Amino acid sequence: MPELSTLLTYIAVLTGFVFFPGPSILLTLTRSSTSGTRVGIATSLGIGLGDLFHTLMAVAGISAILLASAQAFTIIKLLGAGYLIYIGLRSLFEGRLRTTQAPGAPITVRQAFRQACLAEILNPKSAMFFLAFLPQFVDPALGRIAGQLTVFGLLFVFMGTLATLTIALAAGRVGRFLRRNPCVQRWQSKVVGSIYCALGIRLAFQER
Repeated sequence: MPELSTLLTYIAVLTGFVFFPGPSILLTLTRSSTSGTRVGIATSLGIGLGDLFHTLMAVAGISAILLASAQAFTIIKLLGAGYLIYIGLRSLFEGRLRTTQAPGAPITVRQAFRQACLAEILNPKSAMFFLAFLPQFVDPALGRIAGQLTVFGLLFVFMGTLATLTIALAAGRVGRFLRRNPCVQRWQSKVVGSIYCALGIRLAFQER
């Protein structure tokens, strides 16, 4: 178990990090404001499950193998980027149909959860972050390295999910008001699709 002073320092650093408007916050904000609070919450929980996966991978040391292999990193990176772009293009296409056809069914809670979870798992940058960030707070003198990593990883998952849930609840209320405007209905899929495509392209061109 990490010392109390180390835990407090870690939590302070983590608080500033998880509330910074990064991809997780952005995706949750977009989903919640365009598709409702429940979809936003599902997106938040999906991201949290993806982060839990990376925590377990980091503790088990599998992520280290991924980072040691340039080929494995590239494959996972391209899979993640392709999946994000696929979601984005699908949203753009659905938005285009919506302007000429009757309104289609919005994204379901299950779809939002699955998409967010897979997008986070297939992001090798998340694996890199956990391997680079968590060990900074591990004290080898205390022993039980895996246990310390697990504590820090679970704290990250908890606080990250808390941050995205906060965004989901706040944006959902705003979204209910905005969705009454037909213009918002017409443009929401374009916004969601563009954001996913942009994130996918950014991931595809990121270096190790």
